[in-house]
Parts: sequence; structure tokens; C-alpha cells
Amino acid sequence: MTSPLENLAGPGKPLIAEPPDENEIAGLLRSGKARLADAHNATLSLESRFDLAYNAAHALCLAALRRHGCRARHRYIVFQALPHTLGLGPEVWRVLARAHDLRNLAEYEGHVDVEERLVLDVVAACGIVSDKLTQ
Repeated sequence: MTSPLENLAGPGKPLIAEPPDENEIAGLLRSGKARLADAHNATLSLESRFDLAYNAAHALCLAALRRHGCRARHRYIVFQALPHTLGLGPEVWRVLARAHDLRNLAEYEGHVDVEERLVLDVVAACGIVSDKLTQ
């Protein structure tokens, strides 16, 4: 029986099958945890904290995907794959997917409208991902 991740891998699909690389995974974990720690710094602007939390979440979710022998063709898939990589539900991946949409607006259209509640939610969701990765 094929796994959901295997079904998402292949030509024209959102994932690429690629053997895990422990050095890459360790680097992603290090980067994600450092950014998550910095995202807690309330002296930084909301925009900076959001950017740090989003990038921490992306690094950690990508580490989870790489552990499963997959690489993402698109950034957002690392969040949508969380039920399959870490067993996390929509209460986590939807927050991170929303952050991804906001990140795209800021990155590609210059529209930055970050609220503190979203930053706190992204930091919390990222913390759950981090905790799950280290269990």
C-alpha cells in the first residue's frame, strides 16, 4: 500500500522522492529552532517576528518532509503535508498555510498587514512542530 506522500511524489506532482540527508535535516532543524527563538523577541517589530516565525516553520516542516524522503516543489506543500509527516491536524497546518499566504502578499506585492494575534499563532504552531520533531 502506498503512503499519501508517495502518492504526492512524481513527475508533475508537488513532491519529489529523494533520500533523506541527515546533514541537511540537522541544518534545517538548527535554523528553524534559532529563528523560532528569535521570533519570541518582543522588542522586534511584528513584521520581523512574523518573518522569523514563518521561516522557522518552513525550515522545521521541510525537515519533517525530508525525514520522509521527500522534497517539496512548492513552499506551501510542507505545511499541507504535516498530517502525513508529523501527524498534526488542521489546527496547526491551517495557521501555517495562512502565514504562507500572508508571506506571499508581503514578498510579491509589498502588502504587509501583520497582526499580533497571527504572529502569536504562528509562533505557537511552529513550537508544536518543533516539539513533535524532537520527540
